[in-house]
Amino acid sequence: MKNAEELNFWKTGQSSPDSWMDKTKKQIENLNGRVLSEGYGMSNGKAAFMIAFSIENETFKIIWPVVKSYSRNEKAEKIQAATSLYHYVKSVCLYAVVVGFRAAFFSHLMLPDGQIASQIANEDIKGIIPEMLLIPERKLIEK
Repeated sequence: MKNAEELNFWKTGQSSPDSWMDKTKKQIENLNGRVLSEGYGMSNGKAAFMIAFSIENETFKIIWPVVKSYSRNEKAEKIQAATSLYHYVKSVCLYAVVVGFRAAFFSHLMLPDGQIASQIANEDIKGIIPEMLLIPERKLIEK
């Protein structure tokens, strides 16, 4: 994994993580979404921001990690993570206007068992999706 200094938004502003989370929530609300919860947490030395929301009877959860910096500047790391989360949500909201919310946010879709769609392993998918949908694209083209 890269260090925070190598990623976008490193020390590009001083706005608090809370202000970026407020802007993130506004993006979702502007598209008639409802924010269910948000938070910041830390476990085993790793930290992340989380936002859960519902749109059109679907529930989504995005977990955005805080990337460590060479300088171990925790304040700047948190600001960068919240800023990045905002810009990600903003771009996916734009995409959702074109393709729909489920398609745009699919990797963040909350499943009945509490997992996020992106957490499902390939073996788990085989039990849920018809086999024909798991065929690699090149095989479909060859036939």
